[in-house]
Amino acid sequence: MERRRKHLFALASPLLVTTMLAIGACAATPAEPPATANPAPGSCDASKAQFAIGHDAGLAIQDQARERSGAGVVRTVRPGQIITMEFRADRLTLELDASGKVTRVRCG
Repeated sequence: MERRRKHLFALASPLLVTTMLAIGACAATPAEPPATANPAPGSCDASKAQFAIGHDAGLAIQDQARERSGAGVVRTVRPGQIITMEFRADRLTLELDASGKVTRVRCG
């Protein structure tokens, strides 16, 4: 009887682990947080930096956009550039075209 119990446990353990991994894999990936009407201090509000679209992304535009949005940092992203995908509520991202003009402004 003891031998049978060990055999059942040996079969059940991998099944339990596999089931737990499958359940974990089904968990939803968090989406980008929605923009809020009143962002928390130190966070970014991209709506206040939309003026930058169409401008060259020089240091003056980057500084103005960062200040108006309330972001702590600003980054520029060129077409095809590899970037990190973690969301930072205090970061303003200026997406550029090939000529260096701002095409999109977003937080994260």
